Amino acid sequence: MTHKAGFVNIIGCPNVGKSTLMNALVGERLSIITSKAQTTRHRIMGIVSGDDYQIVFSDTPGIMKPVYKLQEKMMQFVITALSDADVFLLITDIFEDIKLEESYLLKLQKTTTPILLLLNKIDVATQEKIEQKVQEWKVKIPNAEILPISALLKFNIESIMNRIIALLPEGNAFYDKAEYTDKPERFFVCEIIREKILLNYKKEIPYSVEIVVNSFKEEEKIIKIQADILVERDSQKGIIIGDKGSALKKVGTQARKDLEVFFKKQIYIELFVKVDKDWRSNDNRLKNFGY
Repeated sequence: MTHKAGFVNIIGCPNVGKSTLMNALVGERLSIITSKAQTTRHRIMGIVSGDDYQIVFSDTPGIMKPVYKLQEKMMQFVITALSDADVFLLITDIFEDIKLEESYLLKLQKTTTPILLLLNKIDVATQEKIEQKVQEWKVKIPNAEILPISALLKFNIESIMNRIIALLPEGNAFYDKAEYTDKPERFFVCEIIREKILLNYKKEIPYSVEIVVNSFKEEEKIIKIQADILVERDSQKGIIIGDKGSALKKVGTQARKDLEVFFKKQIYIELFVKVDKDWRSNDNRLKNFGY
């Protein structure tokens, strides 16, 4: 029996549904999802295996024009994703203007790698709007195969999977068939805590935060976690903690509940807030955080 295997990279602008699509395709909650831009900071791999195939999906940060070093590092993940794919999933949505930077558009127009352009959120659009967007994208990227989807409702997900498998090159599996991600457990602890900060705080606070897991001790029935929430300013530390620790307690409670679902075990979590001045602009600190 012929076996197929390859890398399928998900790219697109912020807030078009890349992470929702990734989770729908993999069948696991690997990428955090909020309505805020820059929710995804890293390149996150999700692995789907069958008897005769293995798909290695990559969720990438939303394409943007970098303002500070952290965003520059995030865009490096996208640039890498544009060079090592067997299939591209370019995701856009019904509401998005075609605002991909010219350099990215040019790379996609010139590539010989198959592109599936996924027009997301069609569940909240008219047929006229869908047809309009299809025509606009046909002009911009004529080498793409355009498929309408709803990542949230999982509409057309099975069709996308079948099309991806058809496009994959023949080859052996890259990972053990039992694995579903390349990221360690501590990474998902950080991401789930960061998601709660994105959901509970406004303005610049969520973008000034990084999470460091100092301790992850797994016992038979419980996992004990101790993590630091790093901010850039003393004033931000006070906001994260809140009045008598109420805001931090809320983040901890929400994170604990999601972590218990993720790990299928009881979770005990301790969170501390520390100041790491200007970490977003420090090359060494960014490297330590995996950027």
